[in-house]
Amino acid sequence: MRRVLQGKHATGALARRAERPHAHGMFVVDEATAAAIRTALQQGGELSAVVELRRHFPLITDNVEARRCVRTIAEWKPLPAAKPRRQRRAKPRDE
Repeated sequence: MRRVLQGKHATGALARRAERPHAHGMFVVDEATAAAIRTALQQGGELSAVVELRRHFPLITDNVEARRCVRTIAEWKPLPAAKPRRQRRAKPRDE
């Protein structure tokens, strides 16, 4: 089956896939890394925190982007502990 992309709309049965993945610029920061970045920010300032961020994520090379990431991570608050889920009791079957 042939697919043709014309402007914003695709013709044919299936739409064309995007050229790049949706989550191209995303990354995950665990709590230990976030704590290290916060500590560097508190003890040595923003430049130290950027250096710490780049130590963990060497592909972040843009200074403006690195500073924005550091500020975002510094603002995070730890999540509250998850509450245990209640177990439902199974109803007895009538036989």
